[in-house]
Formats: sequence, C-alpha cells, structure tokens
Amino acid sequence: MKINDKRLKLLKEFENKIDYKFKDIELLNLAFFHSSYANENKNINNLSNERLEFLGDSVVDLIVSDMLYKLQQDIPEGEMTKLRSQMVCESSFAFVARNIGLGKYLLMGKGEELSGGRNRNSILADTFEAVCGAIYLDSSFDTIYKSLSKLFYNTFLNHLENNIKFIDYKTKLQEYNQQNSPIKLKYRIKKEEGPDHDKTFYIDVYEGARYLGSGVGKSKKAAEQNAAKDALTRSGVLNEEKN
Repeated sequence: MKINDKRLKLLKEFENKIDYKFKDIELLNLAFFHSSYANENKNINNLSNERLEFLGDSVVDLIVSDMLYKLQQDIPEGEMTKLRSQMVCESSFAFVARNIGLGKYLLMGKGEELSGGRNRNSILADTFEAVCGAIYLDSSFDTIYKSLSKLFYNTFLNHLENNIKFIDYKTKLQEYNQQNSPIKLKYRIKKEEGPDHDKTFYIDVYEGARYLGSGVGKSKKAAEQNAAKDALTRSGVLNEEKN
C-alpha cells in the first residue's frame, strides 16, 4: 500500500515518540493495520498486523523475563512467573499504548472505529505487540530491548513495587550491626558497567575498614541490598533465621 504524505507525516510523528527511526517505514505502517481495515478495503490484499503481533508477543515476553531476572535477584521462580503474567498482558500493554497515544495512528474499518475500537484495550494491546514486532524485524533484538525498556520501564517498576514481598536486607544488617558494633556501615561502589540505560553496579559494604560483603544490581539500591544480604549470609544471620 502506497503511503501518502499525510500518512507519512503521522508515522514520522510516531517515530519521534518512540525515539526510533525505521529503515522500512512500510513495516511500521503495517503494524497499525487492524484486520477490519482490510475487510473494508479489498484493494489492499487482506493486509493486517496479526503476523507482526504474533512475533511481537514472543519478543516482549522474552524481554520482560530478562528485565525481571536482572532487576530483582531475590524473586523465586514462582513469583517471577506470577509477575510476568501480570506485566505481559492486555491491560499492561494497553496502558503503555495509551501513554504514547498509539490509537491515533491505527488504520481500522469505519464500523470498528464507530464502536470505540480505537480506544479498546484488546486492539491497543495487539497493536503495541505488532509495533514491537516491527521494530525487531527492522533492527535487532538489542534495539527493541532498549526501546521497550524506555516505554515499559515505569510500568514494570510499579508492578515490582506493588507485588514483590520485599525483604529489606539493609535494615536487617543495620540492626545487626548496631547490636554488635559501634562502627557505622559504609557502602562503596566498586565499579559500574554498561551504558546509562542498562548499567550494572558492583557495591561492597564495610564496617569501618572491615569488608563484610558484596552485591551486584541494575541499580545502586539493588546492589546495596544484595551486598547487605551477602554480609548477613557471611555472618550466619540468615542461616540462623532459616533454622
């Protein structure tokens, strides 16, 4: 389908929103083709975004799994599965789609539009997956990972904060330290790795000059928590609590 100047302007506008420029702009255009549009426009050979949606579904599932694994290292497998199912779902994708005004760019049949399809959760979620599939095909896994991280990160963190049964190892270590030593704890960054959007922090915790433990995390807070956990494990406190 030939893209006219008006449509091209809209697609460029969307590219600016997601901070990604397509090599093949027709691939992005296809991501916005709802099946109802093809049904009412027989001259476009039944084009729809359903195949891109199928691909995007798998891509998003893998990326969210990877983000979940890296961001919070203390979550057991069962809890990770539960959290992923809450994040990789229709309502979550529709929320992100609305944040970037995705409905504005949809191509759909008149009947579907009159019935409110441009703002329907299922259609927004499916189109979001199709856009992710299009970015993946147009670039690489690393590129869609970066793009999805930007679009999805705040939603992702909100799910974590609201659902994880968080264990505050820093507070536990602080309390243990206060009971056993007058010397204050200090957390020191050992090193940082990776680009700004995907950093990994390595942090050590000390009691004065005495090394207690080390931690790694995708944020300073997560690395400090893991360092405190390591210190509590080395001291035997966590083992005592389990027993």
